[in-house]
Amino acid sequence: MVVNSPDFEWAPYSNKVTKGGKTVEASHEPDTRYLHIINNFKTRRELDAYNPDMNTFILRKFSLEMEIAQPEVEALFDSFLSSPQLVKLGALIKKRLGRDLRPYDIWYDGFKTRSTIPEALLTSKTSALYPDPAAFHAGMPVMLKKLGWSPERANYLDDKIVVDPARGSGHAWGAAMKGSLSHLRTCISEGGMDYKGYNIAVHEFGHNVEQTLSLYDIDNYMMSGVPNTAFTEANAFIFQSRDLFLIGMKDDNPDKKKFETFDASWSLMEIMGVGMVDMKVWKWLYENPNATPAQLKKSTISIAVEVWNKYFALVLGIKDSPILAIYSHMIDSPLYLPNYSYGHIIQFQIEEYLKGKNFSNEIERIFKQERLTPQQWMVGAVGSKISTKPIINALDNALKSE
Repeated sequence: MVVNSPDFEWAPYSNKVTKGGKTVEASHEPDTRYLHIINNFKTRRELDAYNPDMNTFILRKFSLEMEIAQPEVEALFDSFLSSPQLVKLGALIKKRLGRDLRPYDIWYDGFKTRSTIPEALLTSKTSALYPDPAAFHAGMPVMLKKLGWSPERANYLDDKIVVDPARGSGHAWGAAMKGSLSHLRTCISEGGMDYKGYNIAVHEFGHNVEQTLSLYDIDNYMMSGVPNTAFTEANAFIFQSRDLFLIGMKDDNPDKKKFETFDASWSLMEIMGVGMVDMKVWKWLYENPNATPAQLKKSTISIAVEVWNKYFALVLGIKDSPILAIYSHMIDSPLYLPNYSYGHIIQFQIEEYLKGKNFSNEIERIFKQERLTPQQWMVGAVGSKISTKPIINALDNALKSE
């Protein structure tokens, strides 16, 4: 009743809805989101019969598309979410905030460098630099040169990317064949690109660079690309983490590296939690293929609370929160959320490897490996398999200095 309506007002603490100052009975929104998930499930389930070796969407998404079995993904997530270092990190955040933690603190942003810089200042810089999509495109070679690419190589990559205006937050769409261009879609208002839009655009730029390198700079077209979506997300995160550097904002904080580890760990915990919920919901759907939207809603909330109590309750000091069920990715892009967690793990391993090395040379080498299996690709990239041990060890060392 309240959403997009000027007639009603909602008081969140009392959960009362009023109209003209008078309290009215208000029903919750219909279960449309859960109906959409069920429709997604039914559509994909119809394909099961045509894939005898991969006869569930779960198998096709993980074992076929990601080339990593779903139980292996879940075990990897569990290894991180169960780490005692996260409890210590939660206590540190509680101390920094000066209050008990609440469920929404899974989005705590206080370790990021930009948290100490007024967003208005950041937006004033980004809007001046990038008043429209053409200006952002013109600035891409400059960004690449700052990251270490030669002018010739920067122009080579820039020539293969188009920047389009977008109504949404942003997106990257890779070319499918040599001769085609990758598209970077970004939202820029009449006042120019605000900082949030810029931060997202740099993320998408990372995607485009990967998409270009893994298509144009390989020998065998049939091996173009990266092992799965998580690997392109890794490069997008790597670019995004350098967004302030690219607009000339310096951070001289001596604790920068430590804070980056704290931020990476906390962010990974949050996105792994919702990835866990997404996987468990799809398992439940296969066990209950005739579920109604109302039944799915009840189960999704129950699963979210179960995941919360297993991993998050001890870290944040509060039980029974359903907040992990909120993500629209579960509706729009079934079983996509685990890719983000994998991307963060891969990003951290690559970032650790990049320390003291030539950034642009290594990014080119790593993302021109062709589409190998995930573990073989990772061994080729950094010399070891995909693991949460590097980030857990880094977090443990960072906490010791507190």
